[in-house]
Amino acid sequence: MNMHDILRQDPEIWDLFTRKEEYTHPLRDCFDRFPYYASRNRDIFEPRASHYLIDHGYSVDYPDGAPFAVCLTHDIDSIYQSRSSKAIRALRSLRKGHLTIALNEVSQIRSRKIPLCNFTQIMDLEEKYGATSTFFFMAENPGESDYAYDIEDVAPEIGNIIDRGWEVGLHGGHTAYLNPQEMKEKKERLEKVTGKPVIGYRNHYLRFRVPETWEYLSQAGFLYDTTLGYADCAGFRNGMCHPFRPFNLNTGKEIDIMEIPLVVMDGTFPHYMRIPIDRAWVMIKQLIDRVEVCHGVMTILWHNTFMEGEGLRVYEKLLQYSQERGAWMTNSGYLLSD
Repeated sequence: MNMHDILRQDPEIWDLFTRKEEYTHPLRDCFDRFPYYASRNRDIFEPRASHYLIDHGYSVDYPDGAPFAVCLTHDIDSIYQSRSSKAIRALRSLRKGHLTIALNEVSQIRSRKIPLCNFTQIMDLEEKYGATSTFFFMAENPGESDYAYDIEDVAPEIGNIIDRGWEVGLHGGHTAYLNPQEMKEKKERLEKVTGKPVIGYRNHYLRFRVPETWEYLSQAGFLYDTTLGYADCAGFRNGMCHPFRPFNLNTGKEIDIMEIPLVVMDGTFPHYMRIPIDRAWVMIKQLIDRVEVCHGVMTILWHNTFMEGEGLRVYEKLLQYSQERGAWMTNSGYLLSD
């Protein structure tokens, strides 16, 4: 019995899994997203559908007998430091008595061309804990609303990411989630840089339409998506902490793409839930524990711009804790191919 057959046995679980309420609910936020506060499912911190699967005989095997998996991802919205971050760095250097460094950092405040290409540092940290991750890069064109960098400018860094065994996926712009042609064009542009097929996708700002975006991604040639999560709350949007093939209620057919549901995004805590990032660890740990019980996948989105200060410390905490729990910490592509 496959996953869909198991979940269909309980109509309430099936409706949650398929996101039935999103087909007809008129409420969307300013980014055309279905928000958690509009959902009838108030058990957001419980992976109810995955629990149901495990209770009915569904099983998953991970490498080396790992009890669960952690899927690590990074959306690369920007590769340049903001002026405020440069000013903060200058002040820190001054406080440490590094006058020459501070003066140099002050001179750079007006420049946008100071890269935040901390990808090597991120990979070094993950490697320390036996982990790999996926970097989702934007491939926008100059003049488009989400244009922040030329993908060609980071070709050497992307080559290094791939050479080390990490993965590169596409981070689609604001309008791509409803435009399969745009998805395909940006995919091809990124592939010219990677020199290999790009199989994975996440949309900017987690913009997503059920079930249309899944259908468009399949048409554009992607093998998986990992956008399905709430921006305004951590947790399990469709009750799942296992990768799954979506089901289109309009056509009555399975969609030919794999969804790796998103559980935690760094910006959700300070920007939506009003939880300082240093206090978010307690909730993240609880969610990891719930995923472990289901032998599921804990998917994390941690932007490269959060990789300093408290954001970096929390990220290392989750790596350390997951390692202690025996998790398989991997990127989305490896998870899909296992």
